[in-house]
Amino acid sequence: MRIASLLPAATEIVGALGLADDLVAVTFECDRPEGIRATRPVVVDTALSAGLTPGEIDAVVRERAARGLPQYELDRDALRDAAPDLVLTQDLCRVCALPESTVTEALADLHLDAAVLTIDPHTLDEVLDAVAAVARAAGAPDAGTDLVAGLQDRLTAIDQAVRQRPRPRVLALEWVDPPFLPGHWVPAMVRRAGGEPLAGIDGGRSVATTWDRIADEAPDVVLVAPCGFGLDDAVAQAGAVREHLQDTPIVAIDSASYVVRAGPRLVDGIEAIAHALHPEVVPAPPPGRIRALS
Repeated sequence: MRIASLLPAATEIVGALGLADDLVAVTFECDRPEGIRATRPVVVDTALSAGLTPGEIDAVVRERAARGLPQYELDRDALRDAAPDLVLTQDLCRVCALPESTVTEALADLHLDAAVLTIDPHTLDEVLDAVAAVARAAGAPDAGTDLVAGLQDRLTAIDQAVRQRPRPRVLALEWVDPPFLPGHWVPAMVRRAGGEPLAGIDGGRSVATTWDRIADEAPDVVLVAPCGFGLDDAVAQAGAVREHLQDTPIVAIDSASYVVRAGPRLVDGIEAIAHALHPEVVPAPPPGRIRALS
């Protein structure tokens, strides 16, 4: 099957299922399986300029949304040439990826008779369901069953490790300028890692807040997980948090890989957060995933 993945999480899922050879098109953000972006046509790119600060990105996204402009650009010619049998897309967040409506319109205009699977998980359980759905659509249901079972086993191991531990109050931030509280599966990730999430919205959208409201929550730990950014950028952006919460422990995480992407590595993220909160009972993750800041 020829698979066009227009969503980094979907590309990661396809790779984890052992179907990377079936990928015929990806996005500019697809980095799992490793090296996939260099060996497949890139059919989705961002409309944002490189090198913007979090505040500048927020301003550009708001301005483009107000004008009805897309946040992403679809290379229709490259998609036509890829001739996919299956297209994986999303309709959860127009800021995070190309919306489904753009994809279906393009397929019709290009006269491509491809099946379309829209992946819109809002919760951690729905992410696991999405893994199984991709496997079924790609003709590999057994691989999906095995992958989900392995992820569930790892989650159960974390549950058992932290069950009797005190649960620190964790305030996760998906953006720092302005500060945004998390939604979707992020509160569940903190909970499964042995923390008590503060002010997040299970299964809902992330929402803007203020530093005064954050201080009023009196968190035991702040988890800096800026959407789309890796560990080094999360560490740098933690400086804005330190200005407002000088005495609160801060943990920075590679959010782009392990928090905001609705794929198998969310379990890696939960393991990393669990170690940060409970280092006595949860093994340290590989370097480069999470960092406690003094």
